[in-house]
Amino acid sequence: MRIAQIAPLTEAVPPKLYGGTERIVSYLTEELVEMGHEVTLFASGDSVTKARLAPGCRKALRLDPSVRDPNAPLTLMLEQVYRRRHEFDLLHFHLDYLPFPLFSRQSVPFVTTLHGRLDLPELQPVFDTFNEVPVVSISDNQRLPLPQANFARTIYHGLPERLLAPRPGVAPSYLAFLGRIAPEKRCDRAIEIAIATNTPLKIAAKVDRVDVDYFETKIKPMLAHPLIEFIGEIDETQKPDFLSGAIGLLTPIDWPEPFGLVMIEAMACGTPVIAFRHGSVPEVIDEGVTGFAVDSMAEAIAAVGRLKTLPRAAVRARFEQRYTARRMAQDYVALYEELARRGTSSLLAAAE
Repeated sequence: MRIAQIAPLTEAVPPKLYGGTERIVSYLTEELVEMGHEVTLFASGDSVTKARLAPGCRKALRLDPSVRDPNAPLTLMLEQVYRRRHEFDLLHFHLDYLPFPLFSRQSVPFVTTLHGRLDLPELQPVFDTFNEVPVVSISDNQRLPLPQANFARTIYHGLPERLLAPRPGVAPSYLAFLGRIAPEKRCDRAIEIAIATNTPLKIAAKVDRVDVDYFETKIKPMLAHPLIEFIGEIDETQKPDFLSGAIGLLTPIDWPEPFGLVMIEAMACGTPVIAFRHGSVPEVIDEGVTGFAVDSMAEAIAAVGRLKTLPRAAVRARFEQRYTARRMAQDYVALYEELARRGTSSLLAAAE
């Protein structure tokens, strides 16, 4: 198939460090190329891909202080996709609802993966208006606030099978927190769990500009405890050692997590997960196999003592069954083919 992948411009594809959506776009794009599809990636100019790259800006907007209005390059990229739309059998957007007005008024099949939270009240009238646009959810739970949306599939994220793997000979000795420090991610809970269980905690996380005050006032004072080590943001090459050395990953979230990429990154390294039962967590974790979903701090603290009862080989095996990039790409191709057939049928019916 001739497929266009349209990514955000905030980060490169793949991102240099943090960036969940752009990372998934990269994994999907590269897997589709490996499967023999003709893929064009619309993304920032510093993206790296085996697909054809159609740059929407010079480099990732987060890394380019000269760009003061990020909507300008994004608008131009959407126009570029529109003008080239007939080069493709399917357009796959990763820009939330932004493509809906323009691309609902043309005939090339398109689909949008919704990567974020959907429980915001301002989204209701958008999906009331565009209730025929096909969208993909990344967990069943993510769908719940928008029953009127036209969900075509739930497709779970996946990672390249050999991207992250257990490091042989590493003896797990600490708890891990990975990702982003923000109020909803509850790094404070992770610190409290580590202290309560007398277990070292290593924190590998970025601090966004909007969360600096939260970090300085809430989290930074807690880092003084001798059991706590703050590493900062890490890249893909550092994750296997970091996660393989962990007894378990703590994901004590306090929000409706749409998917939770860090959980399957841990599983890829054979590391079980303790996560609070919000959003996608009960779907992503196989209870008693890849970790534990908990409802309280008391349950989380008790679960730490059970982590070593979970065979790490079984955690890795379940990752290979459920969360590889090849499985993700195959699921998307099945959807692309269905939408392409449906689009062709619609065009023929309209012509008649």
